[in-house]
Amino acid sequence: MGRNNRKRRTPLANKAIAASAALALGGGGLVWANFYASAHESNSGQNQTKAAAAQIATIQCPDVGQKLTNVPNGARNGVNTELANLDKQVTEAYARLASTRQAQAGDSGFVQNAILGPLKEKRSAALDRIRINIQRAGGQVANLSQLAACTGVQAQQPATNAGQGGQQQNGGQQQNGGQQQNGGQQNGGQQQGGQQQNGQGGNGPTAADFVDITKVQANAQLGVGQNGLPANGRSGSRGTFTTKCGTNGNDNHNTDNVIVAPGVSNGAHHLHDYVGNQSNDAFASDQELAGAQTTCQNQGDKSSYFWPVLRLQDGTQDFDQNAAGGGTEGNVGKILQPAQAQLKFVGNKKGNVVAMPTALRIITGDAKAFVNGNANANVNWSCTGFENKVQLHDKYPICPQGSQVVRTTNFQSCWDGKNIDSANHRTHVAFVQADGTCANGFKAIPQLQVRLVYNVPAPTIQNGQVVKPYAVDTFPENIHKPVTDHNDFINFFSTNTMNKLVKCINTGQKCQ
Repeated sequence: MGRNNRKRRTPLANKAIAASAALALGGGGLVWANFYASAHESNSGQNQTKAAAAQIATIQCPDVGQKLTNVPNGARNGVNTELANLDKQVTEAYARLASTRQAQAGDSGFVQNAILGPLKEKRSAALDRIRINIQRAGGQVANLSQLAACTGVQAQQPATNAGQGGQQQNGGQQQNGGQQQNGGQQNGGQQQGGQQQNGQGGNGPTAADFVDITKVQANAQLGVGQNGLPANGRSGSRGTFTTKCGTNGNDNHNTDNVIVAPGVSNGAHHLHDYVGNQSNDAFASDQELAGAQTTCQNQGDKSSYFWPVLRLQDGTQDFDQNAAGGGTEGNVGKILQPAQAQLKFVGNKKGNVVAMPTALRIITGDAKAFVNGNANANVNWSCTGFENKVQLHDKYPICPQGSQVVRTTNFQSCWDGKNIDSANHRTHVAFVQADGTCANGFKAIPQLQVRLVYNVPAPTIQNGQVVKPYAVDTFPENIHKPVTDHNDFINFFSTNTMNKLVKCINTGQKCQ
């Protein structure tokens, strides 16, 4: 298939998901069922059973990929395929959870017997195949069977200090804080006759996921310079390099992720915006990426920058309404193109930076943070005019009139000096320490900062309902929580352009 035909390619609807949900529509879309349906019916003698069953909002499974830190190169293709298979299994199980609320209400053991039990069996088989792949390549692996079992996550009431807790960012360094996790946020939002419902796609967001930013106490870090680094006199590498690659005006979208699921169509189960490199899909080799077209003004930058799309749930059905990764997996509504996409590389407050190696891959944030917890979360939501005051980590902001929604991501800026990737796509890079140094002998590299600005009609909260919400695309079981926002980068700067970038940063210049 030619590259020009791939630009807005989203895989066909996943038949297995449709079958498991048993709610296929004429166009292949799914109705994502109300999590709380039948939870409070008063005409039944089994109200307690129904209420208990309806409390299971989503599914939480151990993230196997994060546990596999030492996979031999010869096993990585097979392991990546099985990791993608595990994601597909959870997606299908979640679809079944969302489509069987009536059965759950009548049988307190339904979720365990009909959903979690079979899921454990499928996961056990996939985990065994992972073990075989690793051992055949000469590697050793701990007992993976303990990672097979998943649990149902119950819905809870929202925190009273909504929007004010969470992790702080320090020039890209994350410090885990008091953010709600593992079901700690309310999964319902709308109230109708005692029942709670979710957003347009049936799996979020909810009223509890939003906060009026004008009512949030200031929490942004003070003393931060214009390049995102703590102000510290003239020490360190204080230059910047800005690359202008557009806002994806040519609608380059797909639901793949060539970093975590190479060779697997719809490996992300949600839609990405792509700017820069125009050949990025699941099947792209490094050679194809290196020879690709780029949307960057500086043609020496063929790097790939990609992030989950932001959607407005206003009743609109976008092009992928009936496609896997889109509407069939709960990602619905109008896709919003950023009004601005600012891509800037900054230095290290302690000293000089070194060049990034070609094809270096960095993932920051965690697309599964709602069920995984905060360990890899790296999220900053705000509004124009408030960025120096308030950064939200577990809430979407409701911005005042004339203010725009802002997503900001500061990437890891320490590199192990050897590897362009790692088995779990994490351990070859790290965040700087508080004083700007890189631990464990890692080298300081330019830090990528991505700032996305959107014109979003402000949602309103009416009688516990969120009206016309917006949300970032997610894996279905993460029910569109704001903490799941993430960002991806693959370096394909030419050697000359990367050397210019490093020189600009180390000599304190502002270049583009």
